[in-house]
Amino acid sequence: MATALSDVYETPEPFDRITLPDGYRPSEHEDFMSPMQRAYFLAKLRAWKEAIIEESRATMAQLQVDTLREPDLADRASSETDWGIELRTRDRQRKLIAKIDAAIRRLYAGEYGYCEVTGEPIGLGRLEARPIATMTLEAQERHERIEKVSRDD
Repeated sequence: MATALSDVYETPEPFDRITLPDGYRPSEHEDFMSPMQRAYFLAKLRAWKEAIIEESRATMAQLQVDTLREPDLADRASSETDWGIELRTRDRQRKLIAKIDAAIRRLYAGEYGYCEVTGEPIGLGRLEARPIATMTLEAQERHERIEKVSRDD
């Protein structure tokens, strides 16, 4: 039996069960990392991961179909180079999937969207462009300057 008090204190729907309206985009007018924004970035990260996995499946299927049977040595070398580039791309994407998974874990932990260095909110524009970002633009630039100085030593 629901009472007026239980209705007031009812917990909101978890962000991963929210159905977003068509064309929804996070806005600065909402509370930062509101359930709607978290649902939006979860959907964005999952779609990105699925697209990468689908590309990988297509590459693996193509590798199984195409064997290097070019009779000309130059053609064979060209094909091997192309496949080498493709496999390196897939390796980078494998690492990207790990970053996407880490971002999804941060969403569930309530840490997503906040700089791991300063604790400040990462701008929505930055998160829109790079959903796996873990630092504000300023913290990232500072990190890269420090990294460059230490590399130059």
